[in-house]
Amino acid sequence: MKKKNKQKIGLQPIMSYIILIVIVIILSGLLALLDIQSTYYSISNITYSFSPVTENVVSLFSLSGIKYIFANTVNNFATFTVLTHIIIILIGISIMEKSGFLKTAITMLTKKSKRKNVTFVFVLICLLSSIMGDISYIIFIPLGALLFLYGKRNPATGIICAFASLACGTGINIFLSSSDSTLLSYTSLASLTINQNYNISRWGFILVMIVLTLLVTSIITYVTENVIVKKVPRFDFDATTEDDEIIITNTRKRGMLFALFASLIYLLIFIYNIIPGLPLSGNLLDYSQVHYIDMLFSPESFFSRGFVFIVTVLFVILGLFYGIGAKTIKNHEDFCNYLSHSLDGIGNMLVMIFFASAFISIFKYSNIGNVILAWFSSVIGNSNFTGLPLIILLFILSLVGTIFVPSSTTKWLMLSSSVVPTLMSAGISPEFSQLVFTLGSSATMNITPLLAYYIIYYTYLEKYNQNDKKISFKEGFKYQLSYTGIITFVYLAIIILWYVINIPLGINTYPTL
Repeated sequence: MKKKNKQKIGLQPIMSYIILIVIVIILSGLLALLDIQSTYYSISNITYSFSPVTENVVSLFSLSGIKYIFANTVNNFATFTVLTHIIIILIGISIMEKSGFLKTAITMLTKKSKRKNVTFVFVLICLLSSIMGDISYIIFIPLGALLFLYGKRNPATGIICAFASLACGTGINIFLSSSDSTLLSYTSLASLTINQNYNISRWGFILVMIVLTLLVTSIITYVTENVIVKKVPRFDFDATTEDDEIIITNTRKRGMLFALFASLIYLLIFIYNIIPGLPLSGNLLDYSQVHYIDMLFSPESFFSRGFVFIVTVLFVILGLFYGIGAKTIKNHEDFCNYLSHSLDGIGNMLVMIFFASAFISIFKYSNIGNVILAWFSSVIGNSNFTGLPLIILLFILSLVGTIFVPSSTTKWLMLSSSVVPTLMSAGISPEFSQLVFTLGSSATMNITPLLAYYIIYYTYLEKYNQNDKKISFKEGFKYQLSYTGIITFVYLAIIILWYVINIPLGINTYPTL
């Protein structure tokens, strides 16, 4: 008898998150029963004195824990940032895709370019887009899929590449973001406990960031083209209508001109409203902040609170005016139908986001991540290491800490009070301490399911899965691991090289004091 070939089905994301939820519930109960706790020290920004903060594991395997799960799961899902952002952004991407704007634009930009050059530029844009914050995940993961799809390549490769670029590139940027500004404030506060005259420059990382931005872009491009392309399943273009050849006709060119002109007017109005000091300008800024980057991205600024909608309106303008110029949108019915195109069949996506939001909220409630970080803080503060061993210890703890607490600002809030004074006492500058922390944190950002936008990575892999070539949760993780391994090694090499040679990090900033 002939044996029938059965497709090996890997664990799917939804079931993976269900299993993770069960593990967290049981683990929190055991750790709480053992009274597991740890302490870190916070710093007063007035007296620069230390005060202990004790973190305890909260049991979900108890009556109060079960009450929390049943009382808050639905609300956590409804207020989950990923859910609202993805639905709103998809409206804009829908009309850009359905009107033909994206296909025309991508064809015009990439038709005569080598594939690796297209990948390099896309990765670089992803890295620089981190200045926009987490919204970049929502924008560039779906655009990465379409970029590769219209380039006759597996869209899964674009999704994998985009997510790796955005996650591993966290904090790697020549531009200062709001998150970077927050980290600097924590670093500055911690440094004042040792030297109250110490001043940290906001240009203190410019040299190392230029090198890292280009280096990380090259690494991710190399891994994508030489590893991921060979690993992903072959994509069957016969099963989709998106592989049709496109000819850039005069009608399509006219559509592009319409789109670019309309979007330019919109962007000029928008930019004028984020420039302070001009007549009737700066209406989107938070003037309670001191630094411009904080005025722009503080939680209370109109720019920050409305940025998702601002981007969506831009996408709608591009799609609408291209459709009018290219005559792919003939009436209001076409316009309305195109707005909802990408929202068709998103039931599976919503279910995946539901279980991801439940897992993240349950893990945060258990407080396991904060207990681990507090323990890491005490490990560094009590270590007898100096020089390179101390730097490598910080790098390793940052690597591991990200898996449990992805938020860089939360991690550095808990670690900086111990890390910065300890390393300063060993002759290592606060800026270099922050750099080591940032590189360690970003290297594993792409492999933690606790990152809220990790689920977007899987929802889009699922969207472009073909029946006999599905990418499971395990395979998606392994693809990201290919980037993590190389980037971790390179980051560590850069850290050691920069420290040993004592190369300037930026303007008047060095690894050592």
